[in-house]
Amino acid sequence: MVAPRILSGIKPTGRPHLGNYFGMMRPGIEWQDRGEAFYFIADYHALTTVHDPVAMREHTRSVALDFLACGLDPQKAVLFRQSDVPEVTELAWLLTCLTPMPMLENCHAYKDHVAKGKVPSHGLFAYPVLMAADILLYNSNIVPVGRDQKQHVEVTRDLAEKANRIFGPVFTVPEASIVSEVATVIGLDGQKMSKSYNNTIALFEEEKVLRKKVMSITTDSAPMEAPKDPTTSSIVALFRLCAEPAAVATMEDQFRAGGLGYGEFKKRLFEALWERFATFRTRRAELAADPAYLDNVLAEGAARARAVALPTMDRVRKAMGLR
Repeated sequence: MVAPRILSGIKPTGRPHLGNYFGMMRPGIEWQDRGEAFYFIADYHALTTVHDPVAMREHTRSVALDFLACGLDPQKAVLFRQSDVPEVTELAWLLTCLTPMPMLENCHAYKDHVAKGKVPSHGLFAYPVLMAADILLYNSNIVPVGRDQKQHVEVTRDLAEKANRIFGPVFTVPEASIVSEVATVIGLDGQKMSKSYNNTIALFEEEKVLRKKVMSITTDSAPMEAPKDPTTSSIVALFRLCAEPAAVATMEDQFRAGGLGYGEFKKRLFEALWERFATFRTRRAELAADPAYLDNVLAEGAARARAVALPTMDRVRKAMGLR
């Protein structure tokens, strides 16, 4: 049986945070033992919001370092910069020519942007087409995504099936694999953790910064002696991600019993987070001390990715009459 090809990407719009780790990075690291995994750092996608070239380069390297520190094995998985395989932009244009405007107008990111009174760029509007190109260029079978990203895979499937009807069997039609083990990671303010909300906890915060952020988590005004609901607490939600089940159960019981203030629970959360990523912090420091290693990983990853992308583009160009 042929191993499935798995594809996922992460945008370098800032330092990876807990939401990135539990939502994409950890599942991706697990997937590398279950098939042929391709993971790209989506710098083309990040251009919709990042317009500082220095920041773009720094964020890209930071994402790669964090991914490797957390356990990605470049011998098992292909890790590369999206822009190191420029064929993806050519394929995005070819797919754009098959994409109905209403399909893009119905996509969540565009609708949310407009609903907030913002003026979207063409890049944001056409974002799902570039994402489809990312997936189809590498003949991907499986795309691990959160439920809020499933629509992008559905767009990809629609475009692949349309192209196959018109031009013959040029694309592999992918399947979405919903990453459902971990619920939405909650940020410092109780909303979904997101750089756009400025409510994130980076994976490798300095100790003082991490402590300060944890102690700033928004809570209600319940007095120390009052019982508290653990099911609505950001503290408990984050603690659940990084602590042992017995410790989580104890915290939940103490919430319900009352008698302890939020400050005590925040201290426990800080300690659990600091300990949870201790080994990864050590590994990241070792990797950061050897820039040439990271350069080689990304270069080799790009070469392996292009080795798949070039035959795909040759097949697509011929099918569409461009050769």
